[in-house]
Amino acid sequence: MDVAFTLNDFYGKLGLPIPENIGKDIGHFNVFNIAEYRTRLSKGEMRYDRRAYFKISLINGKNRAEYADKVIDIDNKALLFASPKIPYNYVPQDDEQSGYFCVFTESFLSKDKSGVILETLPIFHPGGYPILNISDEDYIELEQLFQKMDKELSSDYPFKFDLIRAYVIELLHMGQKLHPVQPKEGGKNAAVRITDMFVELLERQFPINTPVQRLMLKTANDFAEQLAVHPNHLNKVLKETTGNTTTEIIHSRMVEEAKLLLNGSDWNISEIAFSLGFEEVAHFSNFFKKHTDRSPLKFRSTVKI
Repeated sequence: MDVAFTLNDFYGKLGLPIPENIGKDIGHFNVFNIAEYRTRLSKGEMRYDRRAYFKISLINGKNRAEYADKVIDIDNKALLFASPKIPYNYVPQDDEQSGYFCVFTESFLSKDKSGVILETLPIFHPGGYPILNISDEDYIELEQLFQKMDKELSSDYPFKFDLIRAYVIELLHMGQKLHPVQPKEGGKNAAVRITDMFVELLERQFPINTPVQRLMLKTANDFAEQLAVHPNHLNKVLKETTGNTTTEIIHSRMVEEAKLLLNGSDWNISEIAFSLGFEEVAHFSNFFKKHTDRSPLKFRSTVKI
């Protein structure tokens, strides 16, 4: 996944260029006032866009967050934590939206800078409930934190990003102390939602643009873990909605990408095998031949003619 591209997508949605001096050398960080950007943010639902960044939102308004296995309604004030690995659909339920949110890349809060490993925090675990109800008193305290970050971001203090990083860590700790909003049952649209999110997780891994880029989600279990559903349930849903099993869909997309790389790149077979998640060239060759009746070399020689 190309981090710069996805951040460009995010800023493009707001109609803004990426600021040049907000932590470029140490990872990316920025903070936004929801009321200021409410009109731009409310242009349609925030579908399962390819987030290559973490996001913490302080929300004041009626909203709905739809995950693969649950729907969470936000009736008033809440704190939301979003990870780049867990897709969700965010739908405002009214026009009265206020609060703040900040976005940051993993490198901004890397372990060597903060002592925190983001993926180990419960609020970012697949299957968790990363939306937290907050009281009016909590809201005021959290609002002050966001305002401090916003103010510090425009300051000339040479260590401002160290201070902002401390504020973000405080947000994380406050979030982990709060009680989560309980989700509703999946409902009749759950199958469609799970299918959409599965396809999003699958497609966000493509196209493979460099030999060092590698497919990380390759099995039904990999996808089920990210979507926080049982592999059997995921398979049942996909079979009902697409007519194919989880593995069939994954393998079909991998074969499609393999053909594109064999036909459109000068990478050797070993590089293509590695990028598609195969440890051994022989395993890739057997996989490709099983699905196409031709070896990778035979396919390449045929299409090059």
